[in-house]
Amino acid sequence: MGEAVKFVIDGLKANIENKEILRGVSLTINGGEVHAIMGPNGTGKSTLASAIMGHPKYEVTAGRITLNGEDVLEMDVDERGRAGLFLAMQYPAEIPGVTNADFLRSAINARREEGNEISLIKFIRQLEAKMKELEMNPEFAHRYLNEGFSGGEKKRNEILQMMMLEPKLVILDEIDSGLDIDALKIVAGGVNAMRSDDRGFLIITHYQRLLNYIKPDFVHVMMQGRIVKSGGPELAERLEAEGYDWVKEELGIVDETVGGPEEEFKVPMNTVAPKYN
Repeated sequence: MGEAVKFVIDGLKANIENKEILRGVSLTINGGEVHAIMGPNGTGKSTLASAIMGHPKYEVTAGRITLNGEDVLEMDVDERGRAGLFLAMQYPAEIPGVTNADFLRSAINARREEGNEISLIKFIRQLEAKMKELEMNPEFAHRYLNEGFSGGEKKRNEILQMMMLEPKLVILDEIDSGLDIDALKIVAGGVNAMRSDDRGFLIITHYQRLLNYIKPDFVHVMMQGRIVKSGGPELAERLEAEGYDWVKEELGIVDETVGGPEEEFKVPMNTVAPKYN
């Protein structure tokens, strides 16, 4: 069993191009917990993921983020990876010239002391086992990272990276988009296999269907750059059935977005091999 995980966001505010997107987000995730964030388009969900990971387009103007007491905002992107943060991308980038296997082995070795790299045989065995679990074609190990992959194949590849790298905090940014029901079940199975007391999850999604397969402990509604309502799995079920108007009416929220169309804020994949403690 690894060290206990405590991830805390306290009063986080963030801008992009001088426009305030996050307006005071607070959230605590402990090891063993799965938190889901839902909300209409343009309310700051993907911006939150980007700010946590240190995307350079997003300027944090207030608040704190800590992982096991360490100040995440003082870390460079690669240091956040070494600390144990992992983001499964909403829009994974294609990186020609770097194979899946090379990328993953480099990422795993980057967290190890020099001279203690994972052996090729052990790496291959682990990779083959995880790809089999995700029902991925073994040939994908030798293809360039995400190049020519379908949307669903890219999402499985993100989960493969998560399973191989074993981070402390996993952020899944709309991992269900582009997946048919069979692929969704496989991806959810991979996530559920990683649930443990020394790992926390933050799932960003629009749809209840993902949460039918990855049962969250807590569900949060984000509007206007803030978390405005929290509850258990039943909250996601009500949102699926009734939409968000009842939340706006209950809280007196004017129908306003803060981020515009989500596609304006696509997050490019970090091309530096992430490292984890």
